[in-house]
Amino acid sequence: MLKKYATLILLILFITFSSDALAQTPCPNPGGPGPCNPPPVPVDGGIGILLAIGVGYAVSKLKKD
Repeated sequence: MLKKYATLILLILFITFSSDALAQTPCPNPGGPGPCNPPPVPVDGGIGILLAIGVGYAVSKLKKD
């Protein structure tokens, strides 16, 4: 039972804090002069693929048992 709650809490924390993950710091003065090249890039391209693979693996493991 404790493992279920711990997994649920970790999942909620991951979803909550992963939306703010950026590869670079935000531009201090967007559109104006200053070192802002390139603009911030969100980190989510490979994470979606890894998440899909993990879900597929979990489903296959659950079907075996």
